[in-house]
Amino acid sequence: MARYRKKPIEIEAVQFTGTGESCTEITEFLGGSHSGNQRWNSTTNTGGVILTLEGEMAFVPGDWIIKGVAGEFYPCKPDIFAATYEAV
Repeated sequence: MARYRKKPIEIEAVQFTGTGESCTEITEFLGGSHSGNQRWNSTTNTGGVILTLEGEMAFVPGDWIIKGVAGEFYPCKPDIFAATYEAV
C-alpha cells in the first residue's frame, strides 16, 4: 500500500464562539448576509448550517469555519483543527 502526506498549505479560518460578534464575523467571512452560504439556528447563537461542496453541514460554538484551497467553506471540529493546523 502506498503512503501519502498532506501538502503544506495555508488556509484562512475563523472560530465560531457563539457570540453575536462571532456570528457577524462568520457571516462576513462567508461573503456577507446575501451570500446564502449559511443559516443560523436561532438568535441564541447556538450554531448554524453552512453550505459546503458536500451539502449542508452544521456547526456549533467551538467549531472552526475554514476556507479551503479552492475557495470552498466547511466547518471543522476544534480537536481536528488543532491536530491539523498551526498558526503562521
